[in-house]
Amino acid sequence: MKQIHALIIIMLLAFSACAQQAESEIKAEAPTNINYTFELIVPDLIIPWGMTFLNDGSMLITEKSGEIIHFKNGVKTLVEGVPEIYVRGQGGLLDIKTHPDYENNGWIYFTYASDKGDEEGGNTALMRAKLDGNILVEKQLLYKAGPNTKRGQHFGSRIAFDNAGYLYFSIGERGERDVNPQDITRDCGKIYRLKDDGTVPSDNPFVGTENAKTAIFSYGHRNPQGMVKNPFTGDIWTNEHGPQGGDEINIIAKGKNYGWPVISYGINYSGTAFTDITSKEGMEQPLFYWVPSIAPSGMAFVSSDIYPDWKGNVLVGSLKFEYLERLVLENNKVVKREKLLEGTGRVRNVIEGPEGYIYVAIEGKGIFKIIPNK
Repeated sequence: MKQIHALIIIMLLAFSACAQQAESEIKAEAPTNINYTFELIVPDLIIPWGMTFLNDGSMLITEKSGEIIHFKNGVKTLVEGVPEIYVRGQGGLLDIKTHPDYENNGWIYFTYASDKGDEEGGNTALMRAKLDGNILVEKQLLYKAGPNTKRGQHFGSRIAFDNAGYLYFSIGERGERDVNPQDITRDCGKIYRLKDDGTVPSDNPFVGTENAKTAIFSYGHRNPQGMVKNPFTGDIWTNEHGPQGGDEINIIAKGKNYGWPVISYGINYSGTAFTDITSKEGMEQPLFYWVPSIAPSGMAFVSSDIYPDWKGNVLVGSLKFEYLERLVLENNKVVKREKLLEGTGRVRNVIEGPEGYIYVAIEGKGIFKIIPNK
């Protein structure tokens, strides 16, 4: 019996190795022509998780430690009135995003780890507020995941709006892979969809399902730390951390199950297998997966004409290998990978600004602007 068990383990590891080899056929390469420069525009940041632009061209930047920075005319000012942040492990102050109609309504949305609740520990929350000078006012807690836990893993979290004005945000499965992601009656390991005021849309997929968390839009996720609206199609795209191998890019669809941890292209950090399948009926396949893992962070589409050679490409930060990855797509299939900013540091976030330039947040350094050479 022991020999059979050992043989099964060897076969599973070999299967994972085959998955690695298949996906590794597309290698991440250094750029052949370096036709851009990088300008450090916001220096001296530690872990700049989220960033968003205001109408006057200034930026709001979240530091994971719990600070919101208002960067305007070269000056950094701390925003007052930030709620209490539960800083533990991967948890802290996370993403930040202005409302699509910010010019008229002034709403700013952000996700953070919160200890509010009856249990010890914390979990991911979503809040909106307005900015009066440099003070957050009219704060409204829109969602708080539960239960709290002292685990430090997998808080998520990113925010995106779709073309209809619905708000999407991600929460990781908090290290409870066998409990949370496949259970729609529990928070965590999910992508959520709300109206901009925090109410649940009546057409969310699990409205009317007994005991379900009705804010859930999709489930079976591990730890989505990248999310962006595809400006060409309006779809919501995410990337998420796998275990050892199996980081994924997914296009989020209503009510779909993305498989974690039943199916995966990764293995345990110890090198052992936790599943023997990479596909199953009723579970979505990723658009793309990485083996080995790159530890993906922020994610952006290039839609402006400022970078003509990159238009339509996807940019993804790599925390593990410390570069910005450019993914060239053809018919929703990755055909080329390129390393940008290699060796600069852990890329935490990347966004396309309102004027079309790409901004990259790098831990321990700050925010860089990518400027094409003339």
